[in-house]
Amino acid sequence: MADRQSGPTRSTRSGRASAGSSLLRRLQEHAPNSTQVVGFLTLVISGAILLLLTGLTITGTVMALIFLGPILLLTSPIWVPVGTVVFVAVAGFLSMCGFGVAMLAGATWMYKYFTGRHPVGSDRVDYARSRIADTASHVKDYAREYGGYLQSRVKDAAPGA
Repeated sequence: MADRQSGPTRSTRSGRASAGSSLLRRLQEHAPNSTQVVGFLTLVISGAILLLLTGLTITGTVMALIFLGPILLLTSPIWVPVGTVVFVAVAGFLSMCGFGVAMLAGATWMYKYFTGRHPVGSDRVDYARSRIADTASHVKDYAREYGGYLQSRVKDAAPGA
């Protein structure tokens, strides 16, 4: 009988121990490893640094507007024309650069087309050229027919002409 009482007591204790060890095992399975901890710390530190820099930037901007605002307001009759001239000059320079690049690309395409290398889109150009030539020949034929018709009508109206 003593064996029976000691048996359940031991199994209860071993059951509690196994439940505790399984809980510990579950916690260890879900615990982050060292790589995840370092990544999380890096994220927190980087976020804090960026938040600090954002605050400093906003503070500096507000302070500059407070102290330099009146000076900017008093000298604005000078800054507005200067800004306009600078804007027009920069816009003109950038547009000329863009037009130069477009002209260079067009000249390169035409060189390839006329040397027979068939660049992209050359089939469309050939099709358009053939359509224009066909339309021109149809208009020419129609003008000949219609012109002959008008000449015969003029001779009917004025036989001596």
